[in-house]
Amino acid sequence: MIRFWPLLFLGLIFALPSGAGDYDLVIRGGRVIDGSGNPAIVADVAIKEGRVAAIGRLPQSSAATVDATGMVVVPGFIDVHTHAENITLLPRAENFVRMGVTTLVTGNCGGSALSVGDFFRKVEEAKPSVNVATLIGHNTVREKAMGGDFDRAPSEVELTEMKSLVEQGMKDGAVGLSTGLIYLPGTFSKTDEIIELAKVAAQHDGIYASHMRNEGTGIFDALNELFRISREAKIRAEISHIKLGGKTMWGKADTVLAVIEKARAEGLEITQDQYVYTASSTTLSTLIPKAAREGGAAEFRKRLDDPQQKAAIVAEMKRDLERSGRSGYEYAVIASYARDRSLNGKNIAEAAKLKRGADSLDEQIELVLEIHRNGGASGVFHGMNEEDVRVFLRHPNTMIASDSGVREFGASVPHPRGYGNNARVLARYVREQPIIRLEDAVRKMSSLPAQTFRLPRRGLLREGFQADVVVLDPRQVADLATFSDPHHYAAGIRDVLVNGKAVLRNGELMADGPGQAIRASGIESVKR
Repeated sequence: MIRFWPLLFLGLIFALPSGAGDYDLVIRGGRVIDGSGNPAIVADVAIKEGRVAAIGRLPQSSAATVDATGMVVVPGFIDVHTHAENITLLPRAENFVRMGVTTLVTGNCGGSALSVGDFFRKVEEAKPSVNVATLIGHNTVREKAMGGDFDRAPSEVELTEMKSLVEQGMKDGAVGLSTGLIYLPGTFSKTDEIIELAKVAAQHDGIYASHMRNEGTGIFDALNELFRISREAKIRAEISHIKLGGKTMWGKADTVLAVIEKARAEGLEITQDQYVYTASSTTLSTLIPKAAREGGAAEFRKRLDDPQQKAAIVAEMKRDLERSGRSGYEYAVIASYARDRSLNGKNIAEAAKLKRGADSLDEQIELVLEIHRNGGASGVFHGMNEEDVRVFLRHPNTMIASDSGVREFGASVPHPRGYGNNARVLARYVREQPIIRLEDAVRKMSSLPAQTFRLPRRGLLREGFQADVVVLDPRQVADLATFSDPHHYAAGIRDVLVNGKAVLRNGELMADGPGQAIRASGIESVKR
């Protein structure tokens, strides 16, 4: 964990800069938390031409003023695990802005725009409220290179094409390579294939961010695969949304972290991100064995129409439940099912009772298969333990990330993390159940993500850095979204500046979008 020498820091921060007073905006009288983890100080923050110009007890000037008395002033939060490709359609990104998030990293879990260059052009045209960076997704390039035939290793020609696509994505500004190894088609890939692609990203100082193959009983094998990729590709690795799913794994967070720390002690750069809820969210299709889903919708229908193949699929689903210590799918809630929106917000057992007249396990499985056959649905899965969440959160290398896209207010019944994740940390785990300091929470949302993902001149309140700034009330900040009623914006975030311009002013969302497309800068990184 990075710390500045306090006396040196204070000397720098209170030195009166040349040109004092020639500012666009001064945020006055707040408790300034700079993002490094150092204690808060009472100071003013001056902004000029989109950057932090000075921090200290600044003289009065003609610059516009924001009164932050009684408030906390922090760097804008950086969410390193999002699925915000829809930022081009919903550029105001209000759910993120009202959590204090000023920079998004999208392209996670192996899914991204195929052309990073085109994506960034669309972002710039959309003029979003927040900054946007992206990873290049393994599933995306694998699908492009291999067509619909995935349950095999790529040919030499296909692997060459995949490497070329990753290379182009990195040249276009991707910050790294992502995998989603429970999803098609990446679930069929072998480790050697991923290593070859990760080597390409490593040549551009990219990171390898992975939704690993297993986050339950097989997590240690999944971690060993991630360590091998990091070691052999010589690449930094990020464990996406670290968690322990299923009761049989509850209480083992300390063991997981010890394994990660051992890898770090051996020289690997491993970090992790986390959303602070005891439920995950992904497609309901992941409940179905991957082999049954291979080949697309037409092949899946053929398998269901074959009684022998269908019986094998059902038997495997029952075995998966048994291995996880569950007797049914009551833990899985339908979030968004386009074919029948009346099922949104109901768990699988409730939905089976409603649609099929019974909630037996067989009827639950039939409904899951029917939903996938009809185009699929997203779900919320209640399967984690609160104490494990706390253990992961306390670790100094854990970043805060929502695993959310831009929310369309009122649509479906999504996971509340997209509205409340950052605020939940500040309210629940700093103020109500104080397991981390406010300064450490801010670091997990700002300088640590900026350093890890090589986002230069962001993540700290320091002279010369981009003026991504949040003014919040630590007494009032709260996550108001719930699992049953998720469409509520976070409270307590009063002002948000992105590149020096207000996108939230006194709680009111601004129309202008000063967000930038953040292209990776090669070897440049946040200086420490």
